[in-house]
Amino acid sequence: MPEGSKQEYNHQRLQQVNDALDSGMFVHVRKLLQDMPAYDLALLLESSPTKSRVALWQLIDADHHGDVLEELNEEVRKGILKNIHPEKLAAVAEGMDVDDLAEVFRTLPDTVYQEVLNAMDWQDRHRVEAALSFEEDTAGGIMNTDTISIRPDVTVDVVLRYLRLRGELPEATDSFYVVDRADHFLGSVSLSAIVTAKAETIISDLINKDIQAITADMNEKDVAQLFERYDWFSAPVVDHEARLLGRITIDDVIDIIREEAEHSMMSMAGLDDEADTFAPVLKSTQRRSIWLGVNLITALMAVAVSSMFEGILNQLAILAVLNSLVPSMGGVAGNQTLTLVIRAMALGHVGESNSRILLYKELAIGFFNGLIWAVLIASVVAIWQQNLMLGAIIAFAMLMNMTAAGIAGVTVPLMLKKMNIDPALAGSVILTTVTDVVGIFAFLGTATLLLGQ
Repeated sequence: MPEGSKQEYNHQRLQQVNDALDSGMFVHVRKLLQDMPAYDLALLLESSPTKSRVALWQLIDADHHGDVLEELNEEVRKGILKNIHPEKLAAVAEGMDVDDLAEVFRTLPDTVYQEVLNAMDWQDRHRVEAALSFEEDTAGGIMNTDTISIRPDVTVDVVLRYLRLRGELPEATDSFYVVDRADHFLGSVSLSAIVTAKAETIISDLINKDIQAITADMNEKDVAQLFERYDWFSAPVVDHEARLLGRITIDDVIDIIREEAEHSMMSMAGLDDEADTFAPVLKSTQRRSIWLGVNLITALMAVAVSSMFEGILNQLAILAVLNSLVPSMGGVAGNQTLTLVIRAMALGHVGESNSRILLYKELAIGFFNGLIWAVLIASVVAIWQQNLMLGAIIAFAMLMNMTAAGIAGVTVPLMLKKMNIDPALAGSVILTTVTDVVGIFAFLGTATLLLGQ
């Protein structure tokens, strides 16, 4: 089904469900929800007003609760979890993968977290506690411990008999990991190799030792880059002594990439990437007000610079008309550089070894672009106002500001990263402040020197 048709179908189903809920037709709603996959159920909950979510959740088949929780936005999930009794949540947790379960548990209040743990059997509790011992954004935090490991000295026949006895493979299994008796990772054997090899073949003859294991403390962004670079479907996770801990599969990596894209997009607007579309008005207002306040402070800095040149603005009204041109062009040029650098940083293309080269390159681009547009705007202003000096002033200011924008576009995100501040979140505001202040100061300052009486 095409994407547009799929969205239209989902909205139609949402309308049907909401109409049935408003009419009290709960049996009909349950039937509508019964055949929907977990992703669509999660989308339905996220697309519904907060007051309808509790009723919808109760009408979803309990067997699907775990799968739906895995798919939910974190903010919406928190709201759902507040209304689930710890014992019921423990029952839901039984069928969930460890990595997804750990993600759910991280959103629970401490008191509820302990209650749910106490209600779980010791095996599930041990799995969750092991997963939660790693940082959320590391390989250990996203790995799944449900994996099959085999010894190098057994035969293919032994492995096949074990698999038949087990009855079901872990989800997305494409290979098995070979370990010694101390669980040290030795390599991997593909599922296809096991299936096609002769029964008497020793596993050590099939082992692939070239596979790269991921350490548990590796950042999830670096994990995603490795998967992209080497076209992996899955990868083993080990500790610093090379003991096998679990595995990461491509579905986990897709989630990382999607979340990173959402984070970058929302951060540009100063919003939380897990923000609930239908969150209460007061809660949303509070979150957005903080960022608007920061923006107001930076805007006041630009206003303060303009006020320093009130005299020349009163003398020549045309300066007030042209005053916004220079900061605007600098802002656009700077944001082009900023976006390029943030992307390069995310891909690992920029570091201390080559940041100076990039700085010189962007400085040159800013200078030449500034020169081109300075000549153009100078010609327009000189002809329009019949004033060559005014054209020269705005040309000089344009050149200075676009050069400064190129420098700031590189240095601002690099400095923010060193300060452990997300460049995608704060970079745009700081850059805009720089281009506004430099642009206004260069234009009005030069005008004061050359045209002031």
